[in-house]
Amino acid sequence: MAEEKKYKKPLPRIDEENKPFWEACARHELYLQKCRSCGKTFYYARGFCPEDLSPDLDWVKCSGKGTVYTFTVTRQNQSAGFRDNLPYVMAYVELEEGVRMLTNIVGCKPEEVKIGMPVEVTFEDATPEISIPLFQPATK
Repeated sequence: MAEEKKYKKPLPRIDEENKPFWEACARHELYLQKCRSCGKTFYYARGFCPEDLSPDLDWVKCSGKGTVYTFTVTRQNQSAGFRDNLPYVMAYVELEEGVRMLTNIVGCKPEEVKIGMPVEVTFEDATPEISIPLFQPATK
């Protein structure tokens, strides 16, 4: 019998505001909020638009494509779950929709990551209910 790999990193706290985001991630889809009043797309999930404070929001599927805005390579972290993945890349990815998302870059060596590098979303299944959005080098 194969040994089940247990996810050791902290899991996100799911609440009423971010539940649609995490439900979409579980389906391996990336959704963002968009204000119906002003049209601004934003991330992270909240109960009102950060631009005009309107509570009239929608969830929209995004392309999952973007570029590395900035990044750092983490070489030391003794926290459970993180030390097993050293070194790893923490990055802000600027999505095609104009928002920046803090994430990890996977699927390449840390020294291959560059500012402006095209990336696309991928998902790490942490539990049967929770998938974490990560980004990897774009395939096209």
